[in-house]
Amino acid sequence: MENTFRAKLISGLEKCFLDEKIEDKFALDHDTMLKNERYTFQVAYTEDAPAWARSISYVKIESPIADYVHVSCVEPIPVRFPVYKDQPAEAYDNYLRTTPGLYPDLLRPYEEHGFLNYLSKELNSIWVEIDPKGNVPAGTYPVTVVFTAPDGVERTRLTFSIEILNASLPEQKTLVTEWFHTDCLSVYYHAPVFTEEYWRIVDNFMANASKNGINLILTPTFTPPLDTEIGGERPTVQLVDVTVKDGKYSFEFSKLGRWVALANKNGIENFEIAHFFTQWGATSAPKVMATVYNADGTSEYKRIFGWDTPATGEAYSTFLRQFVTELLAYMKALGKDHNCYFHISDEPNDKQLESYLAAKEIIKDLLKDYTIMDALSHYEFYESGALETPIPSNNSIEPFIANNVPNLWTYYCCGQFKDVSNRFFAMPSDRNRVIGIQFYKYNIVGFLQWGYNFYFNCHSIYPIDPYQISDGDYFTPAGDCYSVYPAANGTAYDSLRICTFFDALQDQRAMQLAESLCGREAVMNAIEGDLPEDQKITFARYPHGIAFIHETRAKINALIASKI
Repeated sequence: MENTFRAKLISGLEKCFLDEKIEDKFALDHDTMLKNERYTFQVAYTEDAPAWARSISYVKIESPIADYVHVSCVEPIPVRFPVYKDQPAEAYDNYLRTTPGLYPDLLRPYEEHGFLNYLSKELNSIWVEIDPKGNVPAGTYPVTVVFTAPDGVERTRLTFSIEILNASLPEQKTLVTEWFHTDCLSVYYHAPVFTEEYWRIVDNFMANASKNGINLILTPTFTPPLDTEIGGERPTVQLVDVTVKDGKYSFEFSKLGRWVALANKNGIENFEIAHFFTQWGATSAPKVMATVYNADGTSEYKRIFGWDTPATGEAYSTFLRQFVTELLAYMKALGKDHNCYFHISDEPNDKQLESYLAAKEIIKDLLKDYTIMDALSHYEFYESGALETPIPSNNSIEPFIANNVPNLWTYYCCGQFKDVSNRFFAMPSDRNRVIGIQFYKYNIVGFLQWGYNFYFNCHSIYPIDPYQISDGDYFTPAGDCYSVYPAANGTAYDSLRICTFFDALQDQRAMQLAESLCGREAVMNAIEGDLPEDQKITFARYPHGIAFIHETRAKINALIASKI
């Protein structure tokens, strides 16, 4: 019988849509990597059998480093809301497509099913990850991907050549947080908060977050007042137990201690303490639950602060000062107080300066030796002195760069859809990955994104299934709300997008290594020495396309290789 199966080695930066042609994909059959980084390529495949024929193939890896190679299937996810519809045409210049459909994103481990199941005339791909973990000697290694039919007959084999250089990436210095929503995990898995099953799932998702470069974790000392309907509540995930007796507050931190230990076990050393005031203006207190003792000795567990509590009222101000004082003492006893990062209120604008400053005033003396930071895109707000560590969006960062703001962070979310890097399903992967080069050029020290695993709709009114609803139920363009998928066994599946972002972090670290060996000028020349002056890299301007990313990283690796 004629073999109608075709396959092709392609870049990990490709996205293979079902209706595309294998001939159009960026061919890549060799590359270099460092000893302790993860490297990914793909194999696109298609079957030219009669239309609608269902096919099955099996995959195996033959390589002297096969123990360090892992295969995933790239699966498409339904996308109803790929882009905003009301933008001028130029807003869509750097998108793959703008129409609803099936978009490649989920990385399901091949071994889960143990075979490939597909239709003819459609284009699919597998994701091949090489992760030597520093255990493989420098050298060039073949990685052969073999496809076989159900009867054992070999359909094709393709060999990728990877050269492992005798150098290792430095430790990641950039702080990265993607907001970790444990209430979404509790609801999705029907695992009541603080049960052992809940802690098992949190542990698994922390492990995945850490693996993908997240080293600063949103820590719900109180239920984070984020993306919550005014007057509404998100499920309680409060780590600090509060007791009110005879009008006095006491705090118990054992759950927080377990959280810190779990994070540390997974390699996460930094803690982003949940915001002390509500989002978009700091007008109210967050939800705080407490065990309240009555005069007759009975007690009840109830909400003592929330949307109905003025942010700067005496009751919450008194409570917050006592809480922050005791929290700092507890974290200091763990040796972690200076690993804590604090928030006042998320995304204040210039019209909310007064309310933000009033809220900050309550505790700023207690936190004078610590980092207070917030997402903030109005330079005038920063210039007023309201906030020492602003986190501007990457489409609002230019004034902060021009004015040499120190220790600069950046973020993106749904609003960063034109020109700048982001991770929407509809964007090419090179647009996601280029941010690593930008981080290096502008010495970015931290990055924030709000949706590691947000599986609710807008304002957290009800849950959604991320396998079916990729936009938070028309909340944001697909890809903004989450970057991992909840597997049935309580672990996290990677997305193509989170792996690509991790590659960007690896690029930044490789550039930092090259700078330590060759100097910053040599690295910057490798990045943009061939670009005309008016095309030098900014956050909004950079060469588009897969080739630029591969060529730039090759130059960086060549610099490193020249010194080892």
